[in-house]
Amino acid sequence: MTKKYTPKDIEPKWQSYWEKERTFYTDHSSDKPKFYMLEMFPYPSGRLHMGHVRNYSIGDVVARYKKKCGFNVMHPFGWDAFGLPAENAAIERGIHPSTWTYSNIKDMRGQLQKLGLGYDWDKEIATCHPDYYKWEQLVFVRALEKGLVYRKKALVNWSEKMQTVLANEQVIDGCDYRYGLPVVQKELTQWFFKTTAYAEDLLEGINNELEGNWPDRVLLEQRARIGKSHGAQVDFKLETPVDDETLISVFTTRPDTLYGVTFMSLAPEHPMAQKLAKGTSEEKAVNDFIQKVLMEDKHKRGADDYEKEGVFTGKHCINPVNGDKIPVYIANFVLMDYGTGAVMAVPAHDQRDFEFAKKYDIPIKIVISPKDGTKLNPEDMTEAFTGAGFEVNSGEFDNVSNDEAKEAIASHLERTGVGGKTVNYRIRDWCVSRQRYWGAPIPIIYCEKCGAVPVPENQLPVLLPEDVEFKAEGGSPLARNEEFINTECPKCGGSARRETDTFDTFMESSWYQLRYASPRYEEAPLDGKEVEKWLPVDQYIGGIEHAVGHLMYSRFYHRLMQDLGFFPKTVSSEPFKKLLTQGMVCKEAKYTLDANGQPVWHSDDKIDDNNLSLINGEKVTTGRVEKMSKSKHNGVDPEKIMEQYGVDSARMFVLFASPPENDLVWKEEGVEGVHRYLSRVWNMVQTRKDDVAAAKTYSGNGEDLADDAAELWKLTHQTIKKVTGDIHDKFHFNTAIARCMELMNAISKFNHENIDVNKSVQKDAVASLVNLLSPFAPHVCEEMWTLIGEQGDVCNAPWPTFDERALKENTVTIALQVMGKLRGKMDVPADCSKQDLEKLALEHENVKKHIEGKTVRKIIVVPGKLVNIVAN
Repeated sequence: MTKKYTPKDIEPKWQSYWEKERTFYTDHSSDKPKFYMLEMFPYPSGRLHMGHVRNYSIGDVVARYKKKCGFNVMHPFGWDAFGLPAENAAIERGIHPSTWTYSNIKDMRGQLQKLGLGYDWDKEIATCHPDYYKWEQLVFVRALEKGLVYRKKALVNWSEKMQTVLANEQVIDGCDYRYGLPVVQKELTQWFFKTTAYAEDLLEGINNELEGNWPDRVLLEQRARIGKSHGAQVDFKLETPVDDETLISVFTTRPDTLYGVTFMSLAPEHPMAQKLAKGTSEEKAVNDFIQKVLMEDKHKRGADDYEKEGVFTGKHCINPVNGDKIPVYIANFVLMDYGTGAVMAVPAHDQRDFEFAKKYDIPIKIVISPKDGTKLNPEDMTEAFTGAGFEVNSGEFDNVSNDEAKEAIASHLERTGVGGKTVNYRIRDWCVSRQRYWGAPIPIIYCEKCGAVPVPENQLPVLLPEDVEFKAEGGSPLARNEEFINTECPKCGGSARRETDTFDTFMESSWYQLRYASPRYEEAPLDGKEVEKWLPVDQYIGGIEHAVGHLMYSRFYHRLMQDLGFFPKTVSSEPFKKLLTQGMVCKEAKYTLDANGQPVWHSDDKIDDNNLSLINGEKVTTGRVEKMSKSKHNGVDPEKIMEQYGVDSARMFVLFASPPENDLVWKEEGVEGVHRYLSRVWNMVQTRKDDVAAAKTYSGNGEDLADDAAELWKLTHQTIKKVTGDIHDKFHFNTAIARCMELMNAISKFNHENIDVNKSVQKDAVASLVNLLSPFAPHVCEEMWTLIGEQGDVCNAPWPTFDERALKENTVTIALQVMGKLRGKMDVPADCSKQDLEKLALEHENVKKHIEGKTVRKIIVVPGKLVNIVAN
């Protein structure tokens, strides 16, 4: 009697076996070629979601495949454990962030182990542990010594009620996320890494190492963030100095328009924005405008269709090339993310400036005349002229082409000491200060006599105290903890105070891939020899939302640690060799119709438990596709799915339903379909296991096989080749699984007729199918591998190889053309001669119809592909 496929009996058994045998733990003594597989580590929120299942299943397939291909695989796991949710839990539930975090780690580790993922748990790290964050404190101190860290004032989102800084995502429509009260911009002193010092190197790394290995979209966003531009710096002298400031410097890619500047516009974030109006009648209007704009979305502010608004500061500056007196405005469309945050505005030749000038009645001065000789009149212009032409109203540069004028005017600025040619980068230095508790303390001590002093290396780590009080108001608990704050100066021994800010949590996730190579090393952040052996990561997998932030910081931090001497220059300057960005897991949203027939959208938690097609008695219709999220209550609990269908079915569905780089629409019937397929494979193995186990492996060339056996032999090896290509080259797991389904169907129909050679072909087909499926559905494949009498574990079995002889087709399909147009097709023997192809083509009924009454001038034969007859 065939034993039923019961995942609950199979999966725990093999998970325990793998852990006991340490199957997926790294072999540091192996001489096999290395393969470092890594997925972006998660924040320990407490529960896995289907996005986690998809991400980690993709990585597990790659790791298992590489292991079977003879690589020494390192596949570690850890936890990005610092962060704001833990502080919120402490406030809302009275649980210390440490307790909450480690409890969540324990729960999520258990969930991951239930998924049968092949991780090396000896390498597990949690970034909230002092043994981890003490090393980034050391990196900070060393970088400070090298001049790669500095301190300056910067604007932050400030909640007066909570007395704390808020992250951008905690500000909703200009108000704080907790009380709904207005948030203001406040200038605080912050610590920064000099990421700008690495701008050119980061750009070269894209061109030299990442091109072709990372998704184009990610590289496009990385290049845009670095934002290299060639242009000129221009220094505009203030008519009256402001707090000892005498200049406003701008970067422009259009020095050819310098003579046409009629106003200056500053970003609200510009350091001089508030200073300019201080003590003037415009001060209140300027400050109110700045606060209003700073609460608006930056991306919207930069959009072309965004309404241009501004306010006059009451101050003027002087154009260095013609002496014009220029009013200085604060404008909402100017961002600090580019150039200096100050823009020389030329409304005649820039559309945004043109719209602003029209709105505020600012003069428009034409300095480029179109090449076609068209005369421009400022009063008649309806839009800016941005094309090429010749300089006018530009002094000594009149009649010069504007392209030539760019170079000439930039050189003039350099000669006269008011600017010159320069290269600008959009990338900004990294602010790493956070006014939070649950993060790594910044290792700085403030002394009235000695200033800001780094904590000596022999006193690291600066431990995060646990005896703190959590309140929704009053700022970071560290700032109220006198025992933590009060200390002595390492230089003079006098009374001093500790820095109460903690590091941005991007710090922890910027170097974890390096620490995995030697996670228990106690002499330094890294064991250089292990880094040299394992880095870079061969395959990195994570979400597209990290295209800029995490990936850019990691690329910078990797270079920083290398330059500080923590690992050799022989290691690549790029941390991640190849990158795959997987799509989101989505779900169809549900709606009912209101009295007007309009859709009312509902989250899953509103659906009646007893009738999944009703909400409050109303019929539910599925509609738009939305990303699964807690806030929308439309998530699917992976444990419930695994309980009902098994781990292998859940894993295999998220791999089969869509290519990994595309979004996946969750359908439970799809999981059910995969479960039925695995049940069919299981039943097929059950019924044939004795014959398969007893048979010998087929070693012939196919010539001794009858038609059915020959077809199965060929399909087996064709499947091996195609699945190998799908996994190895493309990560097209969906097509790989589909090919396995085709092979399964062929095996099910095959009758060996008790002939030994046929049994051998069947044996190879079944063993190959189980082997090919094993990275996708590892538990059931281990069980089936044992049932068919194969030696060892399928996860350690070599990846199957294909026989080239089996790939040769007996027949090929030839396209038949007349004058280049397709007129038919025919199947012919693969070794059909050129003469026979010509003869058969001329005898084809449809070809004869199209050449009737014509003279055949030429017959073109492309063996194995087509015959084209030229006739007229």
